[in-house]
Amino acid sequence: MHSIVRIEVGRFDYPFQGEFKFFEPGPNGRVVRPSVLLRLTDAAGNQGWGQAVPVPNWSYETVETVTTTLANYLAPRLLGANPADIADIHGRMNRTICPGLTTGQPLCQAAVDLACYDLAGRQRGVSMQNLLGTEDGPTELTLSWTINAPTLAQAEAQLQTGHERGYRHFNFKIGPPQAPDYDLALARLVRDFAPDGFCWADANTGYDLSTALQTLPRLSDIGVDVLESPLPPMSVAGYQTLHQQGALPIVMDEGVISPLEAESFMDLGMMDGLTLKVGRTAGIWQGMQIAKLARERGIFLLGSGLCDPDLSLAASAHLFAWAGIDKPCALNGPQYLAESLAGDGFFPHTDRIQVPTGPGLGLTLYPRAEETLRVVAEVGA
Repeated sequence: MHSIVRIEVGRFDYPFQGEFKFFEPGPNGRVVRPSVLLRLTDAAGNQGWGQAVPVPNWSYETVETVTTTLANYLAPRLLGANPADIADIHGRMNRTICPGLTTGQPLCQAAVDLACYDLAGRQRGVSMQNLLGTEDGPTELTLSWTINAPTLAQAEAQLQTGHERGYRHFNFKIGPPQAPDYDLALARLVRDFAPDGFCWADANTGYDLSTALQTLPRLSDIGVDVLESPLPPMSVAGYQTLHQQGALPIVMDEGVISPLEAESFMDLGMMDGLTLKVGRTAGIWQGMQIAKLARERGIFLLGSGLCDPDLSLAASAHLFAWAGIDKPCALNGPQYLAESLAGDGFFPHTDRIQVPTGPGLGLTLYPRAEETLRVVAEVGA
């Protein structure tokens, strides 16, 4: 395989539609979903694209930290590397940005991981599913519609909008600043609206143990199927207590970044299920390892994202199809993003998303994606 000879980085902000707790208006009053684009070019002129999706009030990474880390630290170490040797790529990144408790700057590293998979697939002229060895895997995934509303009237309107778009399954946000009684009323509204749908509550680590212990049995009585991230990820004893209570299946998301903590949390009996996120796990490679561990330990898998646009959304579809996730996936980029850089109609308009079949990640981007880029490292420069 030809090695990497040029690396380019750029920022693209996607116009946002609707309201979501992690994205607030900027100084100009506009709400956007920022992303960092990465393009790798090999010695033969093949190119692969990646994307980072920082959300600083969900994790600690920002557009600025992702951009400077890619440009000043990771890019020089990637020149001359074989993009198909993903283990070596991650080794280079982890030696450059050393782990703390776990993988350092995983959302940033995900951009490199995705770009290398994309480039490796394009070098060989094969799809991601071919690279991963799952050519006969699912060709589409079912999606879940996100409900994030401070009032029940707003929640009902969001449910109706999702229904009109063809969605049958719903995930909804609970926890502070919402009161537990409101959370229960919201759960009842969602379950009554979609009695046959997959009903997925997500607290984003907002509960304390006492509140969770009181609330989980009542959520179960309403008919909620799973509760994701009720506590901060290092609340080991708390997760063990909720798991032992057994009122609801407990799913972990935040904090499960590398296979190391995934295995440790499984050994400690903290969860029934685990949510895969391409950004959180530093890309596809670590996500696959975590999924393998989950299968071996009898831990079920869900799939979600961070309002993922284009490339990150495509990578999520590939990973979740490979992992055999059969529950509706909370990939809400198509719900909240008002624009796409993909020129092939990739964003779905119903609750089904197609797994791309083209080379690499399978997307062709509009020229305006290239217009954002600047060269940050180049062989011979």
